[in-house]
Amino acid sequence: MAPGTWANPGPQQPVLLSFYAFMAIITKTREQIELMRESAQVVSRTLGEVAKLIRPGITPLELDRVAETCIRDQGAVPGFLGYGGFPNTLCTSVNEQVVHGIPTNRPLQEGDIIAVDCGAIKNGYFGDHAFTFAVGEVSAQVQQLLKVTLECLYLGIAEIRTGNFTGDVGFAVQLHAERNGYGVVRELVGHGLGTSLHEDPELPNYGRRGKGTRLQEGMVLAIEPMINLGSRNVVTLNDGWTVATKDGRPSAHFEHDVAIIDGRPEILSTFRHVYDALGIEDPFQQSAHQPVS
Repeated sequence: MAPGTWANPGPQQPVLLSFYAFMAIITKTREQIELMRESAQVVSRTLGEVAKLIRPGITPLELDRVAETCIRDQGAVPGFLGYGGFPNTLCTSVNEQVVHGIPTNRPLQEGDIIAVDCGAIKNGYFGDHAFTFAVGEVSAQVQQLLKVTLECLYLGIAEIRTGNFTGDVGFAVQLHAERNGYGVVRELVGHGLGTSLHEDPELPNYGRRGKGTRLQEGMVLAIEPMINLGSRNVVTLNDGWTVATKDGRPSAHFEHDVAIIDGRPEILSTFRHVYDALGIEDPFQQSAHQPVS
């Protein structure tokens, strides 16, 4: 879940990144990182259960109910439910909605895309993880947006190393997205993760090499590219939560939880359960227990 909209700025107003008050950077021990891996895996398994249900006719509220049950069955509690007054377990953002969509009773339709962002708390630590699903067959243009956004995620992860800067991560994401003609959302960012859902540092999806916060051993970061098919501009809708593209064109969102261990990135979450549910190969062959090379 990307910080930046909790001020509820009102209908059709630009979102304000500066609202969210981050806390100081808190690095984690190996033992704490293993506890965070458990939290991340709760979310990963939950997204896998959601993936089994994605089809035309299902409603986001039905997905929300399944997700809450799945999280609680794993001995965890939903991380988003009640956070800042958010009313649900999942953020479900359909088509032009970027993030923080409130689940509704509107059935999904063939050709839609839906970004499902899920959080859970276990052992006192948050997991925060997102995947954008195609509903049935989507256009080639939208399929390419999903592919490039996922590539942006892993290009950014490769830059999460001791001694690099948040700007190095953002630069990698921005360069790949903009080379493909897409808009990179500026108002919402990735973030540190721990006993709080949002910790320092902020992790924008744009930036300059060598700028921003220096990355350290033991950091745990939620990296989450939010990439628009059209322009980068976004607005907040009438519900005070849902952020959507200003031009009404689709947006994609993927998110992983990543720790810096021995100077290198290690992904704590996994999309394996999602790919298993969808019956497709992981295009990056990335195990949750393997560091990114």
